[in-house]
Amino acid sequence: MRRPPPTLPTSALLCGVDEAGRGPLAGSVFAAAVMLDPARPIEGLADSKQLTEAARDRLAVEIRGRALAWAVASASVGEIDSLNILRASLLAMRRAVEALGMQPEEVAVDGLYTVPGLDFQCRAIVKGDAKVPAISAASILAKTARDAEMSALDPRYPEYGFAVHKGYPTPEHLAALKRFGPCEIHRRSFEPVWTALQVELPF
Repeated sequence: MRRPPPTLPTSALLCGVDEAGRGPLAGSVFAAAVMLDPARPIEGLADSKQLTEAARDRLAVEIRGRALAWAVASASVGEIDSLNILRASLLAMRRAVEALGMQPEEVAVDGLYTVPGLDFQCRAIVKGDAKVPAISAASILAKTARDAEMSALDPRYPEYGFAVHKGYPTPEHLAALKRFGPCEIHRRSFEPVWTALQVELPF
């Protein structure tokens, strides 16, 4: 006998939560919380990773303009290194929910973990960013906010190419990390960065 799939949240005051930036070697981790307005639907919401950059940017404008409430927050590189990336991601999520300025009836979080420390009913939904529109919206806001920050940091650290790869471990980023060593926004607790710190640079 197969267990029926879990029901998805339907509350009109549902808050969707998602993060962006758990995998990169550099930069903060971002999270967003979004309460969509049922009277003002947004077409095209989906997991941000499945959308083009242009589609994400367009939808982010619509979400900020039509949602009942939304907020974006982050956890710093220092917090990632001291807490670990999972706890820092959950911290950024909690900050986003607490910054909404409006109380949800339920919080739905993408992934395996609920957000600790909230006073609201909270549940985790695996692949929620593809199933729950409010989580899709949160994934889009978190992703576009983080990408914007990494692009803004690029002129400060031009040798790493952050505007292109956004801190993810691409071959180009790993080559730059090996050549120049870590900069101040690299996550020292991540293995490729830690390895680079053990290598004596040629200058």
